[in-house]
Amino acid sequence: MTYKEFKIFDCDYHIVEPVDLWQRYLPDTFKPIAPVGLDEYTVDVRIRVGEKIRPKNALIRPPADKDEAFYTKRQKKYGDAAARGWDADVVLDAMGVEGVDCGVLFPSRALWVIADDTMDQNFARACAAAYNDWLYDFTRKDPKRLMCCGLLSPNDVRDAIDEARRCAEHGFKAVFLRPNPVRGRNWHDPYYDPLWDALEDLNLTLTFHEAYGPDMPQVGDRFGTDSQLVHSVCHPMEQMLCMASIIGGGVLERHPKLRVGFMEGNCGWVPALLFRLEEHYEENAGFSKGLNSLSKEPADYFRDHCFVSVECDEMFVGHVVDFLGADNILFSNDWPHIDSKYPNASESFMKLPLDDDARCKILWENTCRMYDLPLDYADDISVT
Repeated sequence: MTYKEFKIFDCDYHIVEPVDLWQRYLPDTFKPIAPVGLDEYTVDVRIRVGEKIRPKNALIRPPADKDEAFYTKRQKKYGDAAARGWDADVVLDAMGVEGVDCGVLFPSRALWVIADDTMDQNFARACAAAYNDWLYDFTRKDPKRLMCCGLLSPNDVRDAIDEARRCAEHGFKAVFLRPNPVRGRNWHDPYYDPLWDALEDLNLTLTFHEAYGPDMPQVGDRFGTDSQLVHSVCHPMEQMLCMASIIGGGVLERHPKLRVGFMEGNCGWVPALLFRLEEHYEENAGFSKGLNSLSKEPADYFRDHCFVSVECDEMFVGHVVDFLGADNILFSNDWPHIDSKYPNASESFMKLPLDDDARCKILWENTCRMYDLPLDYADDISVT
């Protein structure tokens, strides 16, 4: 399959998990307290875990004069997919509409299932494993086109390592964490070094994926229940803080084989952040323990290890390419979330100010490199 002669590898495609996933896949000891998905409207991706519903800001209903438009838009866009149960055929059909050859699958409800600083670590570990087991089964429909990115629970680094090994045994190419700090630790805390070691040994790509409204620290918290403001800032700003920790805190200095993707936070912020890190790297010798431990400039670590995603309407992606080149940017549709530009995402991407060489890299080559796949990965894929 090609779209206007371009192969497309979506680095961050989503699925909508069944409401009873954890009731079916958790061990019997945890089934009485299993998280339960809500399903009150089209693309309702909320989840109840104990007494809490997440995302927490999604509990606020839209104003009465906007209520009908809120639900009508969702139903018009995704009503058929919801009626069909969000199964693997639905995902593959949606990929076909956009000309997407392959997609790496990220969750919806599972973005929040363990997003709680106070959660029992054994329960968190079991919830992550249950999601990964379900995802593996889900992708058996077409495992080459539907690729797995596993969920890790970082509450206990030993649990995360064990689950990463299990993901690798199942053939997963990547794992993900939320960028929010867990139990007060930054990602460059030495506590996580054994996990980064394991990911290097397993050749698993590390990705970070944000979602608003967790029960853990998030930069949007200052906006309280204003979900539009929270959602506006949390994705890019949490990724900025995360990247500062991963690069500036020396994680990539200590782990030279690690590949790191920062998903669904856009890409326009990257030059500004790297400029700040470069400036402090050069000017503050002897002041910063993290930056002073680096043997290369911060932008070099980004070019050698890091990837960010661009969505189809980021017109300033051209400026990012001018500053950094096109080798570290990946395409993301964000189907089937309400802010996805489906069914016109691929068409809109082609209107961005990029030449064909950059398009080839962003739509296919960079994603293969991030997930350590050959460029001819999809040559034998048959799409009906």
